[in-house]
Amino acid sequence: MSQKSVCVYCGSRNGANPVYAEAARQFGTLLANEGWRLVYGAGDVGLMGEVARAAQAAGGVTFGVIPVHLVRREVGKTDLTHYVITETMHERKKVMIMNADAVVVLPGGPGSLDELFEALTWRQLGLHDKPIIVLNVDGYWDTLRALLEQVISQGFADPSLGAFVTWAETPNAAVEALRAALS
Repeated sequence: MSQKSVCVYCGSRNGANPVYAEAARQFGTLLANEGWRLVYGAGDVGLMGEVARAAQAAGGVTFGVIPVHLVRREVGKTDLTHYVITETMHERKKVMIMNADAVVVLPGGPGSLDELFEALTWRQLGLHDKPIIVLNVDGYWDTLRALLEQVISQGFADPSLGAFVTWAETPNAAVEALRAALS
């Protein structure tokens, strides 16, 4: 059986609440402990850096993908198991999702939302069938959940869209959801 890979979308900043960074570290450690490869944006800043350093410290395999224009801004983490530099953001997202068996979204900003919505749209269009798990640390994504419910209730998406997202409140719950989805 080949190693499973989990694509993690998260902030290039730590955010205002210290629980976000703690959850990122815990999730990175749990990924490595499960023997799953971390696929992420290759940054060494914010939650990206937290999850990657934790996975590395726990002996995990890491696969980072960063576009050339963000190497300095996101401090490209070159000590990863695999470090890929792409030309564009779109190419980055494509390489990340194509090298993963599942997607997990931690707290983040516009970039994380862009990544989530692209993965969700691709799933809705049948371009992949990978599980998408939103790690709702301390209720961070509650308004996103309400927005998705609004999009569905107002007829702008099929109700099946809601089934494409699994909500987890803790890193441990996210790992449980991954275990169920990847088995």
